[in-house]
Amino acid sequence: MNHDSYPDSYIRGILNTVKTIAIVGASEKENRPSYFAFKYLLERGYHMIPVNPGHAGETMLGQKIYAKLADIPEPIDMVDIFRGSQYAPAIVQEALALKTRPQVIWMQLGVRNDEAAALAEAKGLKVVMNRCPKIEYGRLSSEIAWMGVNTRTLSSKKATISGGIQRMSLNRSSSPGGATEAADRVQREEGGH
Repeated sequence: MNHDSYPDSYIRGILNTVKTIAIVGASEKENRPSYFAFKYLLERGYHMIPVNPGHAGETMLGQKIYAKLADIPEPIDMVDIFRGSQYAPAIVQEALALKTRPQVIWMQLGVRNDEAAALAEAKGLKVVMNRCPKIEYGRLSSEIAWMGVNTRTLSSKKATISGGIQRMSLNRSSSPGGATEAADRVQREEGGH
């Protein structure tokens, strides 16, 4: 797989399929990116499991923190690596040694290790590198657009509001780069392509 670019369908398929996510390198500090991602995904209904050996036995947003993947007493669908790229091969090896292997290895923004990806893919796991599931969920569900990011896409569809807070689903279709049939038609008519 080309890890420089992922089709939306690949990312959406992963985020629609996984239910239990272990974040290796999760931090209890509210100002850390791993905390934001953990909290966001937990609020979207994923079963989140924090992994951080320095805080094993404590809790993070009501979830028990484990020292390592092997300590987690239930199957994991996805391992989200929030550690430096140099640690990815060892984390992938630990994931592959689990009794029930995860379906996905996800490496956060700034984390890319082709050796770790090859190890996982050789065992049939899906791999995503240098992406954030929080950002991808927000982008694919259009939550980011709802929050004011310009997608260049207009829609008359009213978004579903649950619990008084704007929440959208990944089942909404989106086009790469905010492209629409209408925008493509105008571009063709103007001689764009």
